[in-house]
Amino acid sequence: MLELYGTKLCSRLLLGTARYPSPSIMADAVSRSGTEIVTVSLRRETAGGRNGGAFFDTIRSLGVKVLPNTAGCHGVSEAVLTAKMARELFSTDWIKLEVIGNHDTLQPDVFGLVEATRILVGEGFQVFPYTTDDLVVAERLLEAGCQVLMPWCAPIGSAAGPLNPTALRSMRAHFPDVPLIVDAGIGRPSHATVVMELGFDAVLLNTAVAGAGDPVLMAAAFSGAIEAGRHAFEAGMLEPRDMAVPSTPVIGQAVFS
Repeated sequence: MLELYGTKLCSRLLLGTARYPSPSIMADAVSRSGTEIVTVSLRRETAGGRNGGAFFDTIRSLGVKVLPNTAGCHGVSEAVLTAKMARELFSTDWIKLEVIGNHDTLQPDVFGLVEATRILVGEGFQVFPYTTDDLVVAERLLEAGCQVLMPWCAPIGSAAGPLNPTALRSMRAHFPDVPLIVDAGIGRPSHATVVMELGFDAVLLNTAVAGAGDPVLMAAAFSGAIEAGRHAFEAGMLEPRDMAVPSTPVIGQAVFS
């Protein structure tokens, strides 16, 4: 069972709620995925003078825990303000913290991320930081009060899958007792299986499901893939070998000359 900030969860899939063809398809995908946590961007849904009230009502009706995020924020003050607004709207201390540093890659500004984390933790937030796979940054985030880390495996929305499995494996080894959730870059169910086989605790998805030809079916596919990867990790997998090993024993068998 997965535990995040004292909340115990059966599902290891976190699902985003943006860019679906319609709210009803989004709701069906959430249901089919079995997720117990959805993320929602306050800034995106209220951008350009739009009223996100109807959308937020739909989110509340899903019957799952809401993890608001600060998607689209490019500075510390902007991210902190957005987090405070999200807490007021959704009555939760949880916040997925994003402080974007590069417009092209959407790579997090890790310096601003640590600073914003210190501020928000000091104000009672339970922070889920969107970060890189850098071990030093991870240490700083934990020192700032995070109890969960959310490293990327590739740029947001790229669908490239894990670009640096060695770094992800190293992060898992360095922080064996910290919940690690791969966030950003997953494009296929097989990508999700790979990171779960590395020992990660969960996967957060959005574009890979919302942008699929059939988002509801894809949500189910990811759910199964994540479960399979976790089972494989817990079962203990064979390591690759550089030579053949017969699956059928030859000792005691008749030998014909």
